[in-house]
Amino acid sequence: MSQSVERSKRPLIIASIVLATFMVAIEATIVATAMPRIVGQLGGFTYYSWVFSAFLLAQSTTTVVYGKLSDIFGRKPILIGGIVIFLIGSALAGFAWSMMSLIAFRLLQGIGAGAIQPVTMTIVGDLYKLEERAKVQGVLASVWAISAVTGPLAGGLIVDHVSWAWIFWINLPIGLFTIIGFTLFLHEKIEPRKASIDYLGTILFTVSIVSLLIILTETEADLWILASLGALFIATGVLFFMQERRAPEPIISIALWSRRLIATSNVATLLAGMALIGLTTILPIYVQGVLGRSPLVAGFTLTMLIVGWPLAVMLSIRLFRAFGIRPTLRAGSFMFPIGASFLLFLTPESSPVYAGFGAFLMGFGMGLVSVTSVVLVQESVEWSMRGSATASIIFARSLGNTLGATTLGAILNIGIAHFGSGDLADRLHQIINQPTGLSSLSTDPAIRFVFHSALHWSFWGVFIVALLTCITTWLIPVSREAGGKPPTQTEMQEAMTS
Repeated sequence: MSQSVERSKRPLIIASIVLATFMVAIEATIVATAMPRIVGQLGGFTYYSWVFSAFLLAQSTTTVVYGKLSDIFGRKPILIGGIVIFLIGSALAGFAWSMMSLIAFRLLQGIGAGAIQPVTMTIVGDLYKLEERAKVQGVLASVWAISAVTGPLAGGLIVDHVSWAWIFWINLPIGLFTIIGFTLFLHEKIEPRKASIDYLGTILFTVSIVSLLIILTETEADLWILASLGALFIATGVLFFMQERRAPEPIISIALWSRRLIATSNVATLLAGMALIGLTTILPIYVQGVLGRSPLVAGFTLTMLIVGWPLAVMLSIRLFRAFGIRPTLRAGSFMFPIGASFLLFLTPESSPVYAGFGAFLMGFGMGLVSVTSVVLVQESVEWSMRGSATASIIFARSLGNTLGATTLGAILNIGIAHFGSGDLADRLHQIINQPTGLSSLSTDPAIRFVFHSALHWSFWGVFIVALLTCITTWLIPVSREAGGKPPTQTEMQEAMTS
C-alpha cells in the first residue's frame, strides 16, 4: 500500500485534516462548558462523568482497531467511515431526552471519533518526511488553539441563547465538508492482503474496562455486586492478554507494546490523559459552582489548557534544536505537576485567572510530552506498523481519559457524601440537578463549602496523577545526544534500544 498524492494536492488533504481535527478539538471545550446546563435540564448529576467516559471508552477501544484497519485497507475508507459514525452520533445526541440516552449517543460518537485522530496523524506521517512533519504538526496545533478560543465562546453562547443540542449539531456541516475533501483529494494504491480482525480481543477489552468503570462509579452498590464486577474485570483482563498473544492480528500487539520506548511513552501518555480529563471535567464546574462565574468564564479558564498544548507543539521543533529532545521532554514533564499544584490552592475567593494559569502550564507540558512521544514512536517502526504504533499513543491517551473521568468523578461523589453528611449532600444534588443550579449554588455558604471540599479532593487526584506522569516520562529512553536537529531514523533506533 502506498500514497499516490501529488504535491499540489497535499495542502487540500491537510485542509480536510484541519476540518476533522477542528471537529474533534472543539468537542472537548463545547461539551465541558455546556455540561452543567445539560445536567440541570436532564438531571442525573451522579452520572455526570459518564457523559465523558462513554465517549472516551468507545474512542479508546476502537482507536487501535482503526489503526490496524488503516494499515490493512487504507487510510481513506476507514477515516471516512469513522467520520460518518461520529456525525450520526452527534445528530442523535442533540435529541437526547435523558442522561442515559445522552450517554448512549455519546458512546456512538466515540465509536466514530476513534478513527479520526490516529488515522489523520498517520496520513501526515505518510505524506511528509520527518523534517517537514513538524511544520504540519504546527498547523494542526494551531487548530487546537483556535478551537480552544471558539469552543468555550460557542458553548457559552449556545447554552445561553439557543438549545444545548446545537453543541452537537454544529459538527454536521463541518463533517460533511471533511468527507467531501477526503473523497476528492486523498488517493491510495492499496495492495490487498488477507488479515483477520481481533473482534474477540475487542469484546474482552471492552467488557473488562466497562466492569472497572462501573466499579469506580457505583461506589455505593452492594458488596457482592462490586465483588462480581471485580472478578469479571480480572477474568476478562486475563483472557484478553491470552487472546492478544495468540491472535494473528491483535488489537494490541504485545511485541510492539513491549518495546521500551513505546511502552514507557504509552504509560506516560495514559497518566497524562487521566490528569487532563480530570481538569477538563472538574475545572468548569468549580469555576461556575464555587467561584460563581458564568459558563463563558468557565470555558475560557479551560481554554488556557488547550492554548498551552498547541503552543508547546508549535515551539517544540525550536526547543529540540536549542536544547535537545531529552531536556525538552523532561522540562515538559516538570510543568505537569507544577501546573496541577495551582489547583490545590484554589479557594472560593480565588480569581479564575489563577486557575487558568495552572491549566496553561499543564497544557504546555502535555504538548511537549505528546509531540515528542508521537515523533519517537512513529519513527521507531516501519510503514506497515505506523498506523498501529500511532494508534497506540492515541489509545493510551483515550484510555487514560476514560479512567481519569470516571475515577475523578467517583472521587467527587465520594467527597460530596463525606463532607455533605447526608442532608447537605441531598440538598447539593437537588440544586445541581436544576437548570440554573450551579449559578445559584455559590449563594449558599454551607452547600458551597461542601462542593469546594469535594472538588478539592478531586484536585488532589489530578496532582498525584500529574506527579506520576512526570516520573514515568523520565523512563522514556531518549539518548543525551538527541537534539540539535530533527531526530533521524538511526537516532530513533538508538533511543528505542537504550
